[in-house]
Amino acid sequence: MASTTLVNNSIRSSGSGWCINSLFTRATSPFLSHNLHPHNLYRPISLYHKRLSPFLAMDCSKAGQPKEMPSELYATTEEEYASKSNLLQEFIKISNIDKAWTFDSGDGMGTQTMFSISQPNLLANKKRKFMLSAAISKENKNSVTFQWSPFPVEMTGASTIVPSPSGSKLLVVRNPENESPTQFEIWSQSQLEKEFHIPQTVHGSVYVDGWFEGISWNSNETFVAYVAEEPSPPKPTFSQGYKKGGSSDKDCDTWKGQGDWEEDWGETYAGKRQPALFVININSGEVEAVKGISKSLSVGQVVWAPSAEGLYQYLVFVGWSSNTRKLGIKYCYNRTCALYAARILLHKSEANELELKDNSFEDFPVVNLTQSISSAFFPRFSPDGKFLVFLSAKCSVDSGAHSATDSLHKIEWPTNGKLSPSETVFDVIPVVLCAEDGCFPGLYCSSILINPWLSDGHTMILSSIWCSSQVIISVNVLSGELLRISPTESNSSWNVLTLDGDNIIAECSSPVDVPQIKYGYLVEKDTWSWLNVSSPIYRCSEKVRSLLSSLQFSIMKIPVKNASADMTKGAKKPFEAIFVSSKSKRDGACDPLIVLLHGGPHSVWTTSFSKSSAFLSSIGYSLLIVNYRGSLGFGEEALQSLPGNVGSQDVNDVLTAIDHVIDMGLAGPSKLTVLGGSHGGFLTTHLIGQAPDKFVAAAVRNPVCNLALMVGTTDIPDWCYVESYGSKGKKSFTESPSPDELTLFYSKSPISHLSKVKTPTLFLLGAQDLRVPVSNGLQYARALKEKGVETKVIVFPKDVHGIDRPQSDFESFLNIGLWFKKYCK
Repeated sequence: MASTTLVNNSIRSSGSGWCINSLFTRATSPFLSHNLHPHNLYRPISLYHKRLSPFLAMDCSKAGQPKEMPSELYATTEEEYASKSNLLQEFIKISNIDKAWTFDSGDGMGTQTMFSISQPNLLANKKRKFMLSAAISKENKNSVTFQWSPFPVEMTGASTIVPSPSGSKLLVVRNPENESPTQFEIWSQSQLEKEFHIPQTVHGSVYVDGWFEGISWNSNETFVAYVAEEPSPPKPTFSQGYKKGGSSDKDCDTWKGQGDWEEDWGETYAGKRQPALFVININSGEVEAVKGISKSLSVGQVVWAPSAEGLYQYLVFVGWSSNTRKLGIKYCYNRTCALYAARILLHKSEANELELKDNSFEDFPVVNLTQSISSAFFPRFSPDGKFLVFLSAKCSVDSGAHSATDSLHKIEWPTNGKLSPSETVFDVIPVVLCAEDGCFPGLYCSSILINPWLSDGHTMILSSIWCSSQVIISVNVLSGELLRISPTESNSSWNVLTLDGDNIIAECSSPVDVPQIKYGYLVEKDTWSWLNVSSPIYRCSEKVRSLLSSLQFSIMKIPVKNASADMTKGAKKPFEAIFVSSKSKRDGACDPLIVLLHGGPHSVWTTSFSKSSAFLSSIGYSLLIVNYRGSLGFGEEALQSLPGNVGSQDVNDVLTAIDHVIDMGLAGPSKLTVLGGSHGGFLTTHLIGQAPDKFVAAAVRNPVCNLALMVGTTDIPDWCYVESYGSKGKKSFTESPSPDELTLFYSKSPISHLSKVKTPTLFLLGAQDLRVPVSNGLQYARALKEKGVETKVIVFPKDVHGIDRPQSDFESFLNIGLWFKKYCK
């Protein structure tokens, strides 16, 4: 199951896993169990001190001393609890850049850039979003200055913002709460120009999730195409008898029934049934649903095609089909999808303005542009409109693995506007099976810029995973030439934010360095230079900087043990681990070690900065972050070696990595802990069962503990088949597993080794998790308690698989450090 980030660390997620962003638990003070309202959970620390004092006093008083101190009180002192809490808040304050845009200033003096930024808001228990702008001036090629606006502007209540191509307009979408309408606002440089309220009878919330999400301005900035939830069907009305669906009768003797149940798209999409395509005229506010799209398709990622001759234009979008069931789609790239084109007709009004023609969508059939390939998404037109370029996850679709190696393709866009479903699909970057050492390992992109093109019109700038780092690459879509343009000597991770003409605005970070904005420019053919940009966005306290400056990291290559002759070449190659430690040993001894395990299993830890891992490093732990075989970024052969071998190959890789750092003298065998979520939790619970004497403590977040239980309750039951059986599991997947299949699932699961477990284990569970339902972790935890293993269970009532709500996240960070500290003394 996938992983999503240690805040920013795990770049791509697939399957059920999410990163260790939220891998930690509820605050330890015993009074919290009686005050679970969020406002009580996060009172100022001084109040915690007052509430905690009686317990500390009882501990010191023989007369009033209880027979046993509550196990939750493992913070050694009130001051220590306070200091860890305060330090954690210093890390949490660091902001993240979500998106960025650049615009021509119009005066020939440079460009303007705008950053969309988020920051956790603990008191409100949600992310605070704001905008910060800067003017970019280049005195010469070797010097660039960002003149930042004095303060950011908070985007209160905004679901998303999308600037127009020219930067002269800004669309702000505010999604509804309850039954209220969706708000569309059109802003100019100086004022709000238009505001439209779209009632729920037209459509529900606009999708802003990053996957189905698609909001696109047309070239002359008069229409916006977007994806929103189609209107809910009317529910039946009941009274003494039955009234027809949709009745508006509000008699107090009537009530609404539920109507037919409709499947949604699983984890994080609860209640979202059918993303559909709409177009709004930003002058009149008129909204039209795009007709002619099959109800079996869910749509997303819409873009306008280049303007055609006459009064019609095309919309290109991604469609995902669902027949008998909508399986979970979050981080599941193995769902079949294709690019489609729909034509809309326009007419000129009396005011000589273009308007949508009535029923214009019904006059031309929707065309499947990519019938020859099983997966196509992230469509992008070349600036001259001659090519439509897109990513494909055909390796995922064909093998069943929820994430795998990507490929890049193109089709030629017909200049006459006559589309054919038999358009030829050309390879630009094919799948890499096994790369030579140091060479391009394959394409692994989690997103593509809306405008990724340099001025030559055929060079794209992309971010991609390259082993354990993220890098920036350039791709010539005409020749297929690919270059790594972020510094090859850097082990840090690089991510492109936006382009400034032929220059690049990016961020660079590492496990021991907060992100920094970089400005890249082409010095000569194939040679890029990178300048540091002073920025207020990632400011952190001097204490945090001092702690991070005392740390170091490296990327280790770990040889595979016991490689068999029937393995592919890629499966025999060394895998990698990221090791983070203090620059100097404290008292000559090794710090306690936390082994961090990503989910997926087809995800990856990168060398990006992570608030959670940085916090753990700063309070005295070394980190061993293992990218076992099956991770993204190492070629398709290495990745496909894991399905069918989970619970053995991945477990052995982790044990090999641990032995490697112990043999190097970087860790001691007596203070080992292990931490993982989703499939990382699957590995963690396997490890404490298969190596019961190796770890002094463990922590898991929404772990897969029993595949036989999970297969009937998860939104991705196909995952259980593929990871247990290998690619043949894709064909044998069924909603009604046989007794033999359930037996195999059980034998592959950590619960089959439960009788050997001795390790104290902390369970962090999201009650709303649809991917690995809470029953999976609870069953295992209860079984551990039954056999006398020290166990602590914390359930977050409103959290999903990621456990990433700010208060839950904060509570978790604090407690995981203290849980491990208890057993590493």
